[in-house]
Amino acid sequence: MVDAARARKLAVRIKEIVADMVRRQIKDPRVDMVTITDVKITGDLRDATVYYTVFGDETQWAEAGAALDSATGVLRSAVGKQTGVRYTPTLAFVADKVPEGARQLDELLEKARQSDAAVRATAAGATYAGDADPYKHDEDDE
Repeated sequence: MVDAARARKLAVRIKEIVADMVRRQIKDPRVDMVTITDVKITGDLRDATVYYTVFGDETQWAEAGAALDSATGVLRSAVGKQTGVRYTPTLAFVADKVPEGARQLDELLEKARQSDAAVRATAAGATYAGDADPYKHDEDDE
C-alpha cells in the first residue's frame, strides 16, 4: 500500500494530464464536449478510473466513451511520461452520471417549489370551516 496522500496527488496529476490531452492533443471530434471530472486510483497505484461527463445526449455519451477508449493508449503513454512513476497505471474511463442526477434533483426541487406555491396561494384566501377557535369553552370557567 502506498501513502494515501501520494495516491491523491497522483490522481490529481493524472486528471490534469488527461484533461489537457483531451483538450489539446486528441483531435477526435467526439471528445470536443468531454470534461474530466475526477480520477480515482487504487492503493497500489496500478489502476486509475477516470470519470468524465459529456454535454449532449445519450448518443454523444456513447460516442465520447468509444473515443476515449480508443485513445487510452495515447493517454496512458502521456501519463507515464509526465508523472515519472515506476509503473504507469492503467486507465479506465467511466461516465460520471452525477451531473445528470443533480439535474434530476433540481427538477424535483422545482416541482416541490411550485407545489408549495400552489398550496400557499390556496391557503391565502382560505377561512376556517367552523369557528376560529374549535375548542369548547365552558361559560362557567371564565
